[in-house]
Amino acid sequence: MEQSNFERMIQLADDVFATKQDPNQLDVDELVIERLLQIDPNSVSEFDDGNGPVAWLIIIPSTNELMQQFVKKEISEKELFLKTEIGENYESVYLCSGLVLPEYRRKGITKELAINAMAEMRKRHEIKSLVAWPFTEEGNLASEDLARSLALPLLKRQS
Repeated sequence: MEQSNFERMIQLADDVFATKQDPNQLDVDELVIERLLQIDPNSVSEFDDGNGPVAWLIIIPSTNELMQQFVKKEISEKELFLKTEIGENYESVYLCSGLVLPEYRRKGITKELAINAMAEMRKRHEIKSLVAWPFTEEGNLASEDLARSLALPLLKRQS
């Protein structure tokens, strides 16, 4: 039996990030999604082709101070998430996760999701930078392209 888009997305997330094996990464579940939406309702986005999700995007706004600690590896991804207080004035956005099923890649889906989410965040917060922790060359290129499109500096955490 063929896997659903949702099952394929879950498998893709596990294949790329292996969060179950790394306690310092954010293992996204229903409780994490609930808190992300409290931090900002535009933190979680998806594109559904009518047969389930084909792209997921998670971006986490936070303070410059926490983002600097994250980039310098003083705190983990999970700590960045947990230390970001709900209702703060966010100045930076972490491009946490962008996943797209292979047959939908290179169509600008996650870029459009990110630009739309960032436009909404910028209505409430003075976002001054983007942060990325690229796990793949595609993720690296996508974060650089997004930063150029948004005219924001990009800070990178090295693996």
